[in-house]
Amino acid sequence: MNKKLRTGACVAALPYLMLTGCAQTASTSDQASVLHEKSMLDFKEQHYTLEGAAKSPRFKLEASYQAIEPTEGAKQLKTNYTSQQLEEMPRTQAHGGDTTRSVPLGQVMPKGVEDLSDGPLKEHRVVSYYGHPNSENMGILGEYSPEVLMDKLKAQTKAYSELDPERPAIPAIELISTIAQRSPGDDGDYIHPTADKDIEEYAKLAKENNALLILDVQLARDTVMNQVKSIEKYLKLPYVHLAIDTEFHVQEGEIPGVNLGTVDGKEVQEAIEYVSNLTAENGLPDKMVIVHQFAEDVLINRDAIKPTENVEVVINFDGHGLDAIKRAGYNEFVQKQPIQYGGFKVFYKKDEPLMNPKDVLELDPAPAFVNYQ
Repeated sequence: MNKKLRTGACVAALPYLMLTGCAQTASTSDQASVLHEKSMLDFKEQHYTLEGAAKSPRFKLEASYQAIEPTEGAKQLKTNYTSQQLEEMPRTQAHGGDTTRSVPLGQVMPKGVEDLSDGPLKEHRVVSYYGHPNSENMGILGEYSPEVLMDKLKAQTKAYSELDPERPAIPAIELISTIAQRSPGDDGDYIHPTADKDIEEYAKLAKENNALLILDVQLARDTVMNQVKSIEKYLKLPYVHLAIDTEFHVQEGEIPGVNLGTVDGKEVQEAIEYVSNLTAENGLPDKMVIVHQFAEDVLINRDAIKPTENVEVVINFDGHGLDAIKRAGYNEFVQKQPIQYGGFKVFYKKDEPLMNPKDVLELDPAPAFVNYQ
């Protein structure tokens, strides 16, 4: 990949986080577990009769999200582009390669790929805001109060529903739940956990607004599974999903944000299967696992990554820089190496120029997941 593309999150912000007190130890609150149990009880009271229990001892919580519906009369996707734009679309992404579209405009599934789940991406698009609530430098999440953030997120999400009314978009908050830092910390793993109270605040915000919460793990010197298990109590909530930031997974003697990390697809698959089992065992709605990738080396053994019957997998291209290079990167990691769904990150302050929703939707295949930093 072109070296103009830089990492997706800003580890340089970590000294600021430490100085502002973000480095407090995570609380031991059990609020997430209480929320999960309440959701399960509410569901059983409303839908799980004794007669039904006798016929089917397993139950499954209903998904609680709500898409932002388009306005009445919103035009179908193709009619939002001029004939010249439609003609030029494949050329801008091909970056000198094959200019033939692999799938029709707006289609999110690559050829030969299927979704056996009932996850949120099956019929919708997900639009998320990324970052950490204690830092403006790590994404838009830290720039606004939760209430203002949600208003802006809903407006950005609706823009996609307006352009593609057949696939209305769901708002989501992508919160960095474990931060890779440049100092070793007490455990020597170069990880700073986000306080439970911060996660719970945004979990509540997502639930109250029928949105999704995506917890993003930056691995540093820890393992994928250790980090996934550290947020298990939240993953048991029906509206919480997982994201893995590959670039910060470094080895002994390396420092996150200084050395470029790597994650093995086998480790990612272990996490996918763990989430899949967690979903099945707890009667949860089907979930997403988002894997961030901006360069070839940050994700190896991609062939090991497979979606399951209750987990959707997104490869999210998250480099920033020139729009032509971003399109080419998406072409390389999503179109040419399809796993299931494609994702695309937009940087409000670092992209040149800033791609608007129409620019994003013309990608081939169209991203089912769009996140903003």
